[in-house]
Amino acid sequence: MPFDIFCVGLNYRQHAKESNMSIPNKPVIFMKPRSSICHPLDPILVPKVCDKAEVDYEVELVIVIGKLCKNVSESEALQYVFGYTVANDVSARKWQLDPKLSGGQWIRGKSFDTFTPLGPCILVNNQTVTTALDPNNLKLWTFLNDVKVQSSSTNDLIFNVQSLVSFLSQSTTLYPGAIILTGTPQGVGFARKPPLFLKHGDTVKVGVEHIGELVNPVKDEVTTSNL
Repeated sequence: MPFDIFCVGLNYRQHAKESNMSIPNKPVIFMKPRSSICHPLDPILVPKVCDKAEVDYEVELVIVIGKLCKNVSESEALQYVFGYTVANDVSARKWQLDPKLSGGQWIRGKSFDTFTPLGPCILVNNQTVTTALDPNNLKLWTFLNDVKVQSSSTNDLIFNVQSLVSFLSQSTTLYPGAIILTGTPQGVGFARKPPLFLKHGDTVKVGVEHIGELVNPVKDEVTTSNL
């Protein structure tokens, strides 16, 4: 179980553009609770309190911290990274963006149970080899019911992996096992015309190059609880 779950919002240039939001000057940080985590093939539950048309998908590269990290520079940041995995930062958009529900806090729409699928593995960061993985140049994608809905690369990140680790470590001690969700690229459901949201019976698959794919079915919470 991760020690802490840090998340970064609006961290891809094209995603900021599709969301009609300005590119941030500093990383936009929020956190998610451990209770939101689920595993490969676990169902993503559409909460009973949510509208049926608001639960969205977000593929993200995840940084896994490997050792105690505080006040590190960008040049040394990768020394503190154990590896990388994949997340789907599932988001209930009305609970995230409607001030009457969120109070202006994104965490409200991103913290429901099962809203942080993680996996399928951790790709270990090995900086001692000449072919070391470049986390800032990885393809990532989402398929919803076998239709590709997100396709991008981490080279579109506004704040790259090194800068995120350094930035967070300036104010917060990062413990081994902490994870950082680095943001999602363009193609999210709420920005589409017409919008596209997760519903009971769907299957969503998110993936990152060299790491693998994370697959989860989608079910209504009320349906699952009545089984």
